[in-house]
Amino acid sequence: MLKSFSITDIGKKRTSNQDLVFTSETPMGNLPNLFLLADGMGGYNGGDFASAYSAEVAKAVVLNCHEDNPRKIFETAIEIANTEIRRKAKETVELDSMGTTMVMATIVDLVLQVANVGDSRLYVISDELRQITNDHSYVEEMIKVGSLDRQSARNHPQKNIITRAIGADDEIEPDFFTVKLKKGQKVLMCSDGLTNMIEDDDIFKIIKESKSLEEAGLNLVRTANDNGGKDNVSVILIDPFAD
Repeated sequence: MLKSFSITDIGKKRTSNQDLVFTSETPMGNLPNLFLLADGMGGYNGGDFASAYSAEVAKAVVLNCHEDNPRKIFETAIEIANTEIRRKAKETVELDSMGTTMVMATIVDLVLQVANVGDSRLYVISDELRQITNDHSYVEEMIKVGSLDRQSARNHPQKNIITRAIGADDEIEPDFFTVKLKKGQKVLMCSDGLTNMIEDDDIFKIIKESKSLEEAGLNLVRTANDNGGKDNVSVILIDPFAD
């Protein structure tokens, strides 16, 4: 039986929470379940609106989409969310230049289907923490061309610049991933408020040493805040093989 736990926290430094998490362990439209995390673009107007509204649009598309293919459903949801966020930004001066990351996932017959835009991440946990999504960020592009190593990227002054986001451009290109899950594996979705505050090895250790998804989620948020809590912190944990 599939089980999940989600949590979002304002952190120690922010005055508002621009993250959004949504989980449904029961069917949403033609999907058997749905997990969604969005992180409004920090430093821009309406980041909290962008994440919340794009999530609402995406959920509505999933509920009403006649497609059976999860990739097609996610692609449609993200494209329409992008169009709607762009429209809202043009209508309201206060929302100009708003945007959001988004990572969406569903598990169909133990096959994990994922779509993402931005630098919110999805990992699969087994005997290691394996990042499935690729960050759409300036520092990730530098890493790919060899001009920056991953450890230096953690403290790079431009680490928060993302290269793709819902609302950034008229056209949007999400990435898609498919993973066949094996017994004992779990799934972690999170905003960069977690990964910027905790090293991957420590995230893995916290999850492995926790007795439940809830305990793991609470421990991750607490540790991120103990390490400075510089951003909103959001976590979704999924156990597809729960008793």
